Amino acid sequence: MGRVLGEDFTAQLAAAQDGDETGFAALWRDLQPPLLRYLGVAAGPAAEDLASETWIRVARDLATFHGDERGFRGWVFTIARRRLIQSWRTQGRRPSTPVGPDEMAELAGFEAGPEGSVVARDAAAELVCGLPEDQAEVVLLRVVAGLEAAEVAQIVGKSAGAVRVLQHRALKRIGQRLATEAVTP
Repeated sequence: MGRVLGEDFTAQLAAAQDGDETGFAALWRDLQPPLLRYLGVAAGPAAEDLASETWIRVARDLATFHGDERGFRGWVFTIARRRLIQSWRTQGRRPSTPVGPDEMAELAGFEAGPEGSVVARDAAAELVCGLPEDQAEVVLLRVVAGLEAAEVAQIVGKSAGAVRVLQHRALKRIGQRLATEAVTP
């Protein structure tokens, strides 16, 4: 999950809604890294474009947003998901980015910056590789985006219980796959 603004969120949101670039930049800096990781796994090379489209929509509709920081995060990821689905429909397929398991080890040493974002994106792609689409999406929104089950439920149009079941099944599958893979020192 990206930085969390906490107490500064309300002030930054109000400033951004009043047209202050500094307020908007603070919101962008907080959410851009997890947004790019989510879109990077789901859309591959189109992630940057989809993130830009997402932020254009956020900027356009920011004045209409009412809620707290968690609600804002959910709102932004809902917009991103809609952009992603529109992209898939345009392409007529759902792209994937397979990644080798050797890159997973680097996640423990995750560093901020471009290299860390690439490693995190690749690690997330490896984890969800082979999962059904609905399970992969739930894991990405819960783990990469840092959203609560209720927020993910709202984004994907399912109940919070269904999201928890999908997450449980996905994590069980990932655990089974990792248990069968050979561990190399």
